[in-house]
Amino acid sequence: MTLPTSAEGVTRSHRARSVGIGHSHAKAILLGEHAVVYGAPALALPIPQLTVTASAGWSTRTSDDQDDLSYTMTGSPSRAMVTQASDGLRRLTAEFMARTGVSGRPHIDVILDGAIPHGRGLGSSAASSRAIAFALADLFGRELSEDAAFDLVQTAENMAHGRASGVDARTVGAARPLLFQAGRTEELKLGCDGLFIVADSGELGSTREAVEMLRNGFARRPGAQEAFVRRATELTEAARRDLAEGRPEELGARLTDFHALLRAAGLSTDGIEALVDAAHGAGSLGAKITGGGLGGCVIALARPEQAREVTRRLHEAGAVQTWVVPLKGFGNHAS
Repeated sequence: MTLPTSAEGVTRSHRARSVGIGHSHAKAILLGEHAVVYGAPALALPIPQLTVTASAGWSTRTSDDQDDLSYTMTGSPSRAMVTQASDGLRRLTAEFMARTGVSGRPHIDVILDGAIPHGRGLGSSAASSRAIAFALADLFGRELSEDAAFDLVQTAENMAHGRASGVDARTVGAARPLLFQAGRTEELKLGCDGLFIVADSGELGSTREAVEMLRNGFARRPGAQEAFVRRATELTEAARRDLAEGRPEELGARLTDFHALLRAAGLSTDGIEALVDAAHGAGSLGAKITGGGLGGCVIALARPEQAREVTRRLHEAGAVQTWVVPLKGFGNHAS
């Protein structure tokens, strides 16, 4: 069935049956957060088991309604979060209509159902935007390329976070871990086994606040930005080689060293430090903040036989949720 390009003239029963569906997933940054905004490389990990699904359908509202878009999030998001997300969604939707030539001002109801916790550095806003973009494409019968999807997600991300690097927008649609730098991506070679454990501290982080805090700190200290970016680049490039060449102990040490860099920049919290210490105490190969910091999540690298103990200790230290992402799941790993 060919879907209409406008709600005008479409019967209410037809609209009720016409629903577009889009999917996406979470992500975690292995190394490179913050520095990636200044052109440094970043390594990013898809989290395929943490998903979000968007459904978009014709609204039963009349054409006299001024608001063209109804947006509903499942769960219990804060009013401020819904407002911020709605603003980005409206911009994304308007951009989608312009890019794909949808005529008129169709009234659309969007429902977002996701398992990605908000404000934890797991790419919830980017994943939501991507799912919605593909739901709209499905509803209107449009093809959406990866580059077009990226541009649409960035439209919403720049509203939510200010200057978004693009790493989230790429990774929430990726099937494999990525190297991201200056807008370009490539799939990482995986020569390591082992698994990553992501632990939610339960503390809301703020990427925008963290980015502004770091930028202000750089402005007060001449040479600080260059030193931060240089060290971040060294660690990220070394970690990429360790990951490709099968050196898990060295890779874990890069994670820990990058955490020290972020902690020195003021981006950690007592809760985050407790989780990092717990991961180390349980024998993990390395652990760090993942994402913007000032709350959010910790990511730890562990051997498979360590996973149960690391996870247990993380929960004892205050983690409210944990997720395990095995490198074997992405293929191209050591035998």
